[in-house]
Amino acid sequence: MHNEVISIRGAREHNLKNINLDIPRKKLVVITGISGSGKSSLAFDTIYAEGQRRYIESLSAYARQFLGMLEKPDCDKITGLSPAIAIQQRASAHNPRSTVGTVTEIYDYLRLLFARVGKPYCPKCNRPISSQTTDQIVDSLLAEPAGTRLVVLAPLVRGRKGEYKEVLNKAKRRGYIRVRADGEIYEIDQVPRLARYKKHDIELVVDRLNAKQDARKRLADSVELALKEGSGICIVSVQAKSDRLFSEALACPVCGFSFEEISPRLFSFNSPYGACPTCHGLGTMMKVDPDRLIDPNLSILDGAVHSWGQVRERGEWLRSKLRTLAREFKFKLSTPWRKLPGKVKNVILHGTGEEIRFRYANEEHEYSWDEKYEGVIPYLMRIYQETDSDARREWVRQYMSILPCPACGGTRLKPEALAVRIGDKNIADITRMSIKQAYYYFKHEIRLGSKEQTIAREIVKELRKRFGFLKAVGLDYLTLDRTAETLGGGEAQRVRLATQIGSGLVGVCYILDEPSIGLHQRDNRRLLRTLTQLRDLGNTVIVVEHDEQTILTADYIIDLGPGAGATGGRIVAQGKPEDIRNNPESLTGAYLAGRRRIELPETRRKPEHGWLVVHGCRENNLKNIDVHIPLGLFTCVTGVSGSGKSTLVSDILYRALARYFYDARKKPGAHDRITGLSMIDKVANIDQSPIGRTPRSNAATYTNTFTPIRELFSKTKESRMRGYKIGRFSFNVKGGRCEACAGDGIIRVEMQFLPDVYVTCDVCKGKRYNRETLEVKYKQKTISDVLDMSVEEAYEFFANIPVIARKLKLLKDVGLGYIKLGQPAPTLSGGEAQRIKLARELSKIATGRTLYLLDEPTTGLHFEDVRLLLAVLDRLVQLHNTVVVIEHNLEVIKCADWIIDLGPEGGDEGGNIIAAGPPEEIARSSGSYTGKFLKKVLNR
Repeated sequence: MHNEVISIRGAREHNLKNINLDIPRKKLVVITGISGSGKSSLAFDTIYAEGQRRYIESLSAYARQFLGMLEKPDCDKITGLSPAIAIQQRASAHNPRSTVGTVTEIYDYLRLLFARVGKPYCPKCNRPISSQTTDQIVDSLLAEPAGTRLVVLAPLVRGRKGEYKEVLNKAKRRGYIRVRADGEIYEIDQVPRLARYKKHDIELVVDRLNAKQDARKRLADSVELALKEGSGICIVSVQAKSDRLFSEALACPVCGFSFEEISPRLFSFNSPYGACPTCHGLGTMMKVDPDRLIDPNLSILDGAVHSWGQVRERGEWLRSKLRTLAREFKFKLSTPWRKLPGKVKNVILHGTGEEIRFRYANEEHEYSWDEKYEGVIPYLMRIYQETDSDARREWVRQYMSILPCPACGGTRLKPEALAVRIGDKNIADITRMSIKQAYYYFKHEIRLGSKEQTIAREIVKELRKRFGFLKAVGLDYLTLDRTAETLGGGEAQRVRLATQIGSGLVGVCYILDEPSIGLHQRDNRRLLRTLTQLRDLGNTVIVVEHDEQTILTADYIIDLGPGAGATGGRIVAQGKPEDIRNNPESLTGAYLAGRRRIELPETRRKPEHGWLVVHGCRENNLKNIDVHIPLGLFTCVTGVSGSGKSTLVSDILYRALARYFYDARKKPGAHDRITGLSMIDKVANIDQSPIGRTPRSNAATYTNTFTPIRELFSKTKESRMRGYKIGRFSFNVKGGRCEACAGDGIIRVEMQFLPDVYVTCDVCKGKRYNRETLEVKYKQKTISDVLDMSVEEAYEFFANIPVIARKLKLLKDVGLGYIKLGQPAPTLSGGEAQRIKLARELSKIATGRTLYLLDEPTTGLHFEDVRLLLAVLDRLVQLHNTVVVIEHNLEVIKCADWIIDLGPEGGDEGGNIIAAGPPEEIARSSGSYTGKFLKKVLNR
């Protein structure tokens, strides 16, 4: 029995109520229950935490001194525990240098592959470059047909200006009698005088004539001498018609460009050896953005160039310069910018490059002068870089955006790295591919010689395996160069899951947190096959999940509840799926069996308040589509993973509106224009990014609930007697906080090769404040006690303080009654962070003309919590706002007023509108994967 189950006795971590539990090993186990019922406390804070603690205890005393000791979970006994690996949904990387390729280690294999079998080309003239020994050069020349006339030459001057008398005199002194100058061979005394400043090519003619030596020896001597005289470069003229270039080093004989050793570090954008020197390997830069600088509908005179303003009202000096440009390049200053030729736009923005004659005249004087016109963008960049004035820099910054690096084009690498190719592709060409395309390329299209195949066989085999694992978890639409910080919680988790599958470990306890996040129902099946594959290898797979498909696929289900927070933490039901369905106590079972359901809306609202139309969407994989979003309705954007939903809603719509309303700097994705903007007055993007990076950020501070709470404590009798102000009760400033942990309550321990661990502060015992501050109480509770309350408890505690109660009620309404007010932001899931943001938006004064954008708000929500969330979203729409949600949850999709379904597939095969309309219309669409699954739900 001991070997068949993970036995847990007396688990009391967080809200767990002293539970006893036997979890079958080598099975797929799902832990479910409403939000806050204790699922994560059981899976991560008890099972995984104990597994990690035991691992560290097993290390030597020397290793433990660097890692520290972890606290034992509040549990009497755990037996049968295997080594545990946690794969959570919180994004693991906030480093802009991390990409899908680096996180999965695929990029490391690509770097090795290009270093070993890549062929270098000159980045300047695109000629192939190779290093060759004298024997290799001679062998290739002897392969020419018999009788071929070969002239061996050593380059002295290659395409440089000047007079070279001294070069020729030196060659003569060393015994050379013939030279080739600018293509013609002369006796060295007969070389015509070389004109000054003309570009010249001068090569010595190297002859080693010795009748007693065979032809090979004579040729080898000549080549060896030519390499010596030509600094490692030899030129052989074949039949006086063509030149063959040879080099002892990886250097271009024509341009003189030389490579250092081609090693894996050359292809690393995290190393100075490979990173683009302009952007230092980031791929992006803050640059003046023409889209922010130019109004295409205005003429130059009327203010098309924002930094100039109304040119009609500016001084005569600027106008005279512009008139000269107009005369020189034949355009009118009164022509709208959008109608100007591309050459003219380029001159205005980037300058002339060559001098032109400017004229300036007034009533008294007339001037003319020659100079280059600098261009608006170079001028603004020069001001930004050279000025010492913060105001001046801020003035320029309003015209700037984060744009791809102009030097490397966003590839992050220096020219040398990009000049190494396999076939016709460099390493950046490979990383721009989607997983699906890369898998196909390495399976069917890569062409290598027999020698290269031998070298690359194991590398290519490993690449194919890793691409296959990423496909298996539904991520074949991701590109390798996509930054890790742009991945959703579910995507980041599945990337790590694919990496774990590749490790091939057996006998491990894998613990996952909602791996189905971000997956369409069609793709969810592939994920479930991956999880069962992990199980079949002999691993225990424990999944915290709300997805119906995953729950029904499980071998064993543990349902926690019955409520959240203090009312949760008990085992309501456990067993096989049918056992849960038939258990009358289980809320999960009631939804699975259909005894409870999320009802369809009584009526569908119709698009009667106008449309927001995004014209010509073509960012990433979007196929130049026009998207019509009905205003005043609840709209769902659906489609398979990678079909273009986030690109449309986040990259194009939100960024364009954020720039329009708030002058945001992030550049919107490629599109033509947006119409209907006059009918909304603001946009709120409620995404799953963290509400803070440090333990100081929490729900109370983010929603501004903590300020009135601190104010309340500062008005108590004890505070007034001691002279404590509101700042005394802040854990962000000195005065009332514990200085040992700087008000965090916990101290971070760096775990070297393991994730960082947070341990409770020894001085304040996690209370965040010093002893004097904790002596102040309101209703017998300290400020630390309040932070330790759940939202539900705090709502009852402050029921008579309207300014506090109102904000807490909003947190309850979005399904967060169970979280602690002071729960550190790093411990919140993406879904919880998103709902905290939603509560903050709800607390603002509504105008009825707001556009709310949400990305999978059902993340982490039980069926019952989804029902509560839908009521909140419906409340927003009833106030005449517009709600647009990216969603895969069919219970939400069926309740929408309008659906925009993208597809048909992910990646390059997506990006089209498959269907748009009410749910019933989508269900009738034969080409919609969403419609296929939605039809079953509507019929149910």
